[in-house]
Amino acid sequence: MGFFALCASENLRHYKPQKNVCSDTEPFVLPNLPHKVKLTRMKLAPYDREETEMTKFIEQVKESESTSFGVIVNSFYELEPDYADYYRKVLGKRAWHIGPILLCNRKNEEKFHKSVDHKQHECLQWLDTKKQNSVIYVCFGSMSNFTDSQIEEIALGLEASEQEFIWVVRKGKIPEGFEERTKEKGLIIRGWAPQVLILDHKAIGAFVTHCGWNSTLESVSAGVPLVTWPMFAEQFFNEQLITKVLKIGVAVGAEEWSIVVDNVKSEAITKAVKRVMVGEESKEMRRRAKEVKKMANKAVEEGGSSYSDLNALFQELRTINLHM
Repeated sequence: MGFFALCASENLRHYKPQKNVCSDTEPFVLPNLPHKVKLTRMKLAPYDREETEMTKFIEQVKESESTSFGVIVNSFYELEPDYADYYRKVLGKRAWHIGPILLCNRKNEEKFHKSVDHKQHECLQWLDTKKQNSVIYVCFGSMSNFTDSQIEEIALGLEASEQEFIWVVRKGKIPEGFEERTKEKGLIIRGWAPQVLILDHKAIGAFVTHCGWNSTLESVSAGVPLVTWPMFAEQFFNEQLITKVLKIGVAVGAEEWSIVVDNVKSEAITKAVKRVMVGEESKEMRRRAKEVKKMANKAVEEGGSSYSDLNALFQELRTINLHM
């Protein structure tokens, strides 16, 4: 979870603006944040919509934070400076940004990637045959669950977009005939995929994602714009950061926090994919994403914001040890 989501969840629980609307679909604004953040009750976890036993547990977790030494955040200052400052200075929390962690060992990773036989990854060979920024990568993490009807909508949406794609399908049934019809344009991967390597490939033009924080940072670190499809956890907060604050992505139109997903139509998928892949808007998003990538790499270099914050944390811990 990044600073934006930490601040949003803190203000949601403190001000409870969701209690001031008349329906689950009526928008409300999260108060006192640096940007205007609009949500609906449908986009909140069940324990944030109304009081439950889980609500009490979450409150206890939040209270325990006040007795902790602080919070280590896998983010970097330049990605969300307003929210890093807000979390520390307005909410009064102690925190250190030390990310993106995946970039901290980049040199060793590159050596490993070069040593891996390219033939082990069919998708990378396939991407090598494609033009720059021409392929959209579709993957929703290991925890997402789709109904068969939703998988069919994804297939129809991708096909209608007429874009080349890689689609990672963990489980579920692909519509009959889809792979045959799209074999010239698409590649389906069943199970695990080398996501960091895929996102780093020059052929990737955008990423359809569930907005999990790790996937978000991997895309940001690769300079790849996103199509946001949040489902649960803090993912609807992450969508707001991507689309409204950073402006490096477009929303597919998911409206409900849900463990099992069955609420996005193929037309919405097609529209979002085309927006992020074709035209002037997509070029501007890609330009901004590349700028964020540069900032991410600088953050973990010697003297960078994350490098310095990690050293500051080490220094504080050493000081505590000396006085024990």
